[in-house]
Amino acid sequence: MIKKIYPFLFFILITCSTSTVWSQSKQQDKIWYTSPANANTKDNPNGWKSDPEWLKALPVGNGFLGAMVFGDVNKERIQLNEKSLWSGSPDDNDNPDAAKYIPEIRKLLFAGKYKEAADLTNKTQICKGKGSGQGNGATVPFGCYQTLGDLRLDFGKKSNFKNYYRELDLITGITLTSYEQDGVKYKREVFSSFPDRALVIRLTADKPNSLSFSLSLSRPERFKTTAKNGRLVMNGILNNGKNGDGMRYKTYAIPQLTGGTLKANGNALQITKATSVTIILTAATNYRLHYPDYTNANFESELNMVTTNATAKNYELLRNRHVTDFSSFMKRSTLNLNNSDNTLPTNELMTKNVQSQNESALYGLYYQYGRYLLLSSSRKGSLPANLQGIWANQIQTPWNGDYHTNINVQMNYWPAEVTNLSECQEQLVDLVSSLLEPGKRTAKIQYQMKGWVLHTITNVWGYTAPGEHPSWGMHVGGGGWMCQHLWEHYAFTRDKNYLAKVFPILKEASQFYLDWLVKDPKTGKLVSGPSPSPENSFLAPDGAKVQISMGPTHDQELINELFSNTLAAASILNINETDFLKKVNEARQHLAAPKIGSDGRLMEWADEFKEPEIQHRHLAHLYALYPGNQITKDKTPELAEAAKKSLEMRGDGGVGWTYAWKIALWARLNDGDRAFKILNAQLRPTSDIDTRYDEGGGSYYNLFDACPPFQIDGNFGVIAGITEMLMQSHEDFIELLPALPSQWKDGKIKGLVARGGFVVDMQWQNNSLSTSTIVAKRGGECLIHYKNKTAKLQTKAGGVYKLVPSDFK
Repeated sequence: MIKKIYPFLFFILITCSTSTVWSQSKQQDKIWYTSPANANTKDNPNGWKSDPEWLKALPVGNGFLGAMVFGDVNKERIQLNEKSLWSGSPDDNDNPDAAKYIPEIRKLLFAGKYKEAADLTNKTQICKGKGSGQGNGATVPFGCYQTLGDLRLDFGKKSNFKNYYRELDLITGITLTSYEQDGVKYKREVFSSFPDRALVIRLTADKPNSLSFSLSLSRPERFKTTAKNGRLVMNGILNNGKNGDGMRYKTYAIPQLTGGTLKANGNALQITKATSVTIILTAATNYRLHYPDYTNANFESELNMVTTNATAKNYELLRNRHVTDFSSFMKRSTLNLNNSDNTLPTNELMTKNVQSQNESALYGLYYQYGRYLLLSSSRKGSLPANLQGIWANQIQTPWNGDYHTNINVQMNYWPAEVTNLSECQEQLVDLVSSLLEPGKRTAKIQYQMKGWVLHTITNVWGYTAPGEHPSWGMHVGGGGWMCQHLWEHYAFTRDKNYLAKVFPILKEASQFYLDWLVKDPKTGKLVSGPSPSPENSFLAPDGAKVQISMGPTHDQELINELFSNTLAAASILNINETDFLKKVNEARQHLAAPKIGSDGRLMEWADEFKEPEIQHRHLAHLYALYPGNQITKDKTPELAEAAKKSLEMRGDGGVGWTYAWKIALWARLNDGDRAFKILNAQLRPTSDIDTRYDEGGGSYYNLFDACPPFQIDGNFGVIAGITEMLMQSHEDFIELLPALPSQWKDGKIKGLVARGGFVVDMQWQNNSLSTSTIVAKRGGECLIHYKNKTAKLQTKAGGVYKLVPSDFK
């Protein structure tokens, strides 16, 4: 019998049962080690290739200010990032000569003349200017996300130490380093506070007057540091990519002492014989996300106000404000499998899992770590998480540390809604909203079409043009894919005011595709093109190895989904733009649909081509299975089976984010054991830092995803895949434990969110559901499936409902 629990009673039950049902060991949500990362490395623009210890450091962040904490005893290093610190500047990259060649390219493609079409496309369908610098854009207008530099603490010691311990508490967002040296017990805490917009470093000793060190602040280039009035000030101006000055930045580091003395020593500060020291670091740039003027002229006065407010608070207050804020998000969801305890240092736990392939504590830890990284790199008012979240130690970050819109930035946000961090999604929405006007300009100039378009890459300067080579840069599906995230935020929250805000973006994207689509002369269906299937190639009948075709499956799926969501949004909002909506509906009905090839696989292109790279890392044509929902085992079983065959042919390898996508895809096919196998492959420890395109994956010492090199989308995508193994809501119902691996015999998860605004807790034993609790945020009908049986709830906003297996009929 389904039980409705009154909210107040539910609160009492949860509160009283916390110590039993949700009991956790002291280390449960902590990444911890018994050795430091070596901070004795020099500033180097080549980053981790000369600094592998960076991948052992522990990350903190508040969405604006990030840091990597090494925990070195004698020479501590705290590597810094400010989220908006980009080189480059706004630039005109739209190519006015491109549009006139589109009809000829289409004619050649429809005639099967792929080599000629590819040659013409490669010459004409590219951006104007230098584009992204082929992924090396630090000195061109596209720019690059860059390190803010390093705060270094030199204790001037070389003596031995013992009882070393360091951890990252994922619930509080605080790193801890403790050790004993020369008979003194030392402790350091570091956190990045969102309420106070400051990085806070606290050093204490159990004996008076035991803290002596120098404090310095630097970066690899373009900086000046001064020590004056008891503080360090570092500022500089980045390269705008046009032989001029670009973004300005400023950083303060202010130590506050209990006991001891503080004095300037050149461009550093010297602390002598203190008992405790609190260092408050603040930073800002003159950037703001506001097209077309990206400059905040008041940034220094705003930074001074933030700094004054932060330094006026004592450490206890700063810490309490941070913990209250951060833990309120992190405590929303937790995962425990097989009653596991996190009793091993994280590096040992990873190594042991290679042997056992079932260290249950590691999966729950990795799940929480992914949530931690998203919250730390995406907070209200900040830019969204980029290719490395917020943490980058280079001047030329890999692939510019930008926003890749053919999978990567989308994967960053796959777990936002479902793992109860919906607020983090808002930063992505803000970025997409800022691209509306630049994207309309690109549509008009590049293609002479109406609407809004986005290609493969974008940055903080409003870049919406294609890349430098059509094989990867002409992905016109970027806008459609970003619109899926706009819709998904509504699907989870049911916020009509929000939907009204983003509807113009859905409309403009649909308008572009209405102009872009053309009729295939052979089938009469509407197809997209010329366009690639992201980064993949095929062998055309004329023998050419090419990327561009008409009607690639990925484009068709995205456009179908966008049209459907636009129509649904218009209906929900009672928008009566009859002519436009009629055109969208008619175009949707005439779109070319995904097809099954002669070998039973879902076809990646409109025609069956030979594939030179059968196990290519991209899985673009499987979009409709995940993250889309057009292909499901229930509604389209033949297409689902074809998608499965395609996935089997692709194999289980790839790079970090490929592993993540495959986990989610196998979960949608209800194969939890196959997803679990790939999960273990992604969790294997690696130190590989060289770029791999198809033989990568794994996790670094600090659990950062190895693409390689480090790329944070794998961290986010994997935990999204884990949620799909445990709960799915992409159809008109919630399904519990749809792809539970046989190895996860017992478990419990708290705080998953399903579409419709339902929060789900579950507990299971012997691979079977024991109990589940549904909290309705919005109310309304809720269908829940478990093992081909259904429970139907009529819910009210705020209602809490408990189900057991017998409630499913």
